[in-house]
Amino acid sequence: MNTVLITGASRGIGKETAEVFAKNGARLALVCKNSKEEMSAHADYLAETYGVPVRCYFGDISDYSFVESIKEDLHDSIGLPEIVINNAGISVVGLFTDLTPAEWKKVIDTNLTSVFNTCNIFLPYMISAKKGRIINISSIWGNVGASCEVAYSASKGGVNSFTRALAKEVAPSNVQVNAVAFGAIDTEMNSHLSPEEKAAFEEEIPAGRMGTPKEAAAFIYHMATAPSYMTGQIVTFDGGYL
Repeated sequence: MNTVLITGASRGIGKETAEVFAKNGARLALVCKNSKEEMSAHADYLAETYGVPVRCYFGDISDYSFVESIKEDLHDSIGLPEIVINNAGISVVGLFTDLTPAEWKKVIDTNLTSVFNTCNIFLPYMISAKKGRIINISSIWGNVGASCEVAYSASKGGVNSFTRALAKEVAPSNVQVNAVAFGAIDTEMNSHLSPEEKAAFEEEIPAGRMGTPKEAAAFIYHMATAPSYMTGQIVTFDGGYL
């Protein structure tokens, strides 16, 4: 039974991913910043329903010392993670000329610096154990960029390059690093769209709809259980949009 660390685990893709791994007997370390009650309730549900140990951590994943404290607790409780899923992410929608330095920093810290933190802190254990999986949650906008989401696109582009580079570095240690570039998934991050905007967007997607968080979680689990020869990949999951 593996220990799986999931950031941004209180809702959407992260919440559904936690359940997929719980169904398959994984020990869970769930991290979020703001939705303490929601994640705590879901953690209790997972522990009771699937009989797996679940640890919850509440704080800023872009804070290196916070991630260090998670490592210390896991070392003394359910064990360090063999699988890390970097799912925490935010976006700021608007014109680039209206973007403030504070907004830019917050997006980069949450979406990219957090990935550095978890990888830098947990990789030594994986390298020593000669096994490990890191799955970074990216976006198609990290591949091609999105108008009015420059900070988000830049952060996810950074995640993609980070993934490819780190995968090459740790492949000799039997650690796999991959990313999923999601298209439009029907989560709270897309709640800024009006019904009309959502319908127009879905018309552009060959699949005719947004993906669901459950579908996204199932694909993340698929990535986590893929043959170990798969590494350094940015796999697109977008209903044929790009």
